[in-house]
Amino acid sequence: MSSLNKHAVIVGQGYVGLPVAMRAVEAGYTVVGLDVDQRRIDGLRRGESYVDDISSATLTAAIESGSYTPSDDYADAEGFDVAVITVPTPLKEGIPDLTYIEDSARALSTRLTRGATVILESTTYPGTTEELLVPILEEGSGLTAGTDFHVGYSPERIDPGNPTWGFTNTPKVVSGIDAASLERVKGFYDDLVERTVPVSGTKEAELTKLLENTFRHVNIALVNELAIFGHQLGVDVWESIDAASSKPFGFMKFTPGPGVGGHCLPVDPSYLSWQVRRKLGQSFRFVELANDINDHMPDYVAQRLMVLLNRAGKALNGARVVLVGLSYKRNTGDIRESPSLRLIDVLRELGAEIVGIDDRVEDHRWPAGVERAPYTAETLAGADAVVLVTDHEEFDLQLLAETSAPVLDTKNRVSGPTVERL
Repeated sequence: MSSLNKHAVIVGQGYVGLPVAMRAVEAGYTVVGLDVDQRRIDGLRRGESYVDDISSATLTAAIESGSYTPSDDYADAEGFDVAVITVPTPLKEGIPDLTYIEDSARALSTRLTRGATVILESTTYPGTTEELLVPILEEGSGLTAGTDFHVGYSPERIDPGNPTWGFTNTPKVVSGIDAASLERVKGFYDDLVERTVPVSGTKEAELTKLLENTFRHVNIALVNELAIFGHQLGVDVWESIDAASSKPFGFMKFTPGPGVGGHCLPVDPSYLSWQVRRKLGQSFRFVELANDINDHMPDYVAQRLMVLLNRAGKALNGARVVLVGLSYKRNTGDIRESPSLRLIDVLRELGAEIVGIDDRVEDHRWPAGVERAPYTAETLAGADAVVLVTDHEEFDLQLLAETSAPVLDTKNRVSGPTVERL
């Protein structure tokens, strides 16, 4: 697809949508970035980026060039050539919530014209594009998918904070509901990324994303359970993992941690499990087991912390506990589904006073009731216990090694007389 004078609409301007929008601008598209979050749109209009991989300077330049318009009004989507839907797909009580996809599709459908292309990027279960998205677009537009307009699915592969693999150099899986749709979807992403990977249908592309994240989810659960049993058996699981990773074939390194967070791992595999149960009436046992292990890692961290305090002659009830890093991932401010949130709840239930350290987390996303403190020796010295939850690069870990308070290191980054690893 030639990018000259093309009008693209990116629905959702979060950690996925904003990078897509900025790259489309770089590729020569005129882009409208739509989002229903007024706070987010107001910030984008001021040139303030909250996405770690997109600088405010890049955002400001795109706005000043006239090629990027942040908006909360679907009227600005009129006349689009390509629309990409990158909205959230959360779970509600274990059931996929596709409300954001449905609302976006309805709003776009009344502005859909012949020859246009609609692409879904939101993670979802196999069949969503054909069974949910297409009927909504057809009903609202009065047009026929595959004849009058094109539809495809391309799973997002954004990894916030990854210094090596960004949007442009990460291969992009693409699909369409028919050959012509695939050609259009592939053409759009060929303008944006170095390599596209076509698959035969949208269901295969939807399953690809779930497979990628289920693979990680299951393997992280494996090493998390190994960490629990290794500690009980007196075995250094971290050393064993490092030794196993020296094998040049048949092994991929995963490391334990306080739990999993973000949208992908706590949510995406459950979409697959839900669809298997709904369509086939069977349990996806690997996913359900991984969910059980990873979901309870914050509880295990709290148990280990209680033991550390007991050794120091203190109770967790009434203790001042400092959590270093609250976001779910190193070098990002994304706190969605972060294990720190569950850990905070558990520690509070046990009577602890919680102090959080994480300058990357925005004020309006800061957990309610958690004292915010700077990362200093004084903050650490005032703690009864410290937990390293997220190891941002700006943290001087030597401060943790030297503090007198007991430290539980969930990332295997610190050594010192008062430090114990997960």
